[in-house]
Amino acid sequence: MGGELCDGWVHLLSGQTLCFTGRVLIDGEWTVRKDCREIAEQLGANWKPDFSRKVTVFVHGDLASQTVTDTQREYSQKLVTAADWRDRGHHVCVVDGDGFADLISGHAARCRELQRARGSDDHVLVLPQAGDGILGGPLQQHRVGCHEPGALALDLAHLDKGTEAHESTIAALIEHLASQHIELRGHARNAPRFDAGWSRGDDVFIAEVKSLAGAREDQQIRLGIGQVLDYAHQLQLGSTRSRMRPVLVLEKQPTDSRWTSLAEASGILLTWAPDFAGC
Repeated sequence: MGGELCDGWVHLLSGQTLCFTGRVLIDGEWTVRKDCREIAEQLGANWKPDFSRKVTVFVHGDLASQTVTDTQREYSQKLVTAADWRDRGHHVCVVDGDGFADLISGHAARCRELQRARGSDDHVLVLPQAGDGILGGPLQQHRVGCHEPGALALDLAHLDKGTEAHESTIAALIEHLASQHIELRGHARNAPRFDAGWSRGDDVFIAEVKSLAGAREDQQIRLGIGQVLDYAHQLQLGSTRSRMRPVLVLEKQPTDSRWTSLAEASGILLTWAPDFAGC
């Protein structure tokens, strides 16, 4: 990916060439550069002790677990070098410690945006992004699988994710938001397992998607309301400063209009395909 504009994400460690600033905070534990290199090599990556044109991913461990809403942070000369290379058209992806931990776990990591500090060419800021620590990588529609005859337990939330209607609704939502230049994303590695999420300005939308075909409508909607309220509550208890907007996305308009007023009274945006009003 080095030398080219990326899509905003580092999807895999395999095939990348990494450069580390030093030790990296991985899930609360400081990991020295030697151990980081060994982890990267085990996952198919290479590394360089210093910047070169072969470096595709720069891991800045000093960014890990700091308050991402503080836009006044300034960092090392290596970030200045990364910014210089980007200015010259040679893109180097920058990830923080949390991003490196995501990649180790098989999740995509956000490539961080850099900005020069006002009035200085020697200091670079790493810009925060709405949904940091909440939203994960881009959400993709999944192929619908088949359940084994004995596998249909009472975990309705899990079973719904495998239905054609559920995946078709997600695909339509992806297209709807893409028309507004908004990327639909999954949950972050350590966030509650909501179905989909996106950001608009400083607001972070956390959505549960429910199909209504082949199931009791009231059962599905009640389940979805409980899930999305639980997810939003868990996130509000965390350290995030983003404003959470719980959303219940339905396959189609419910037959009973009372669900709209109930959702509104609960602070939930209730919307449905194909128009997804309010989204």
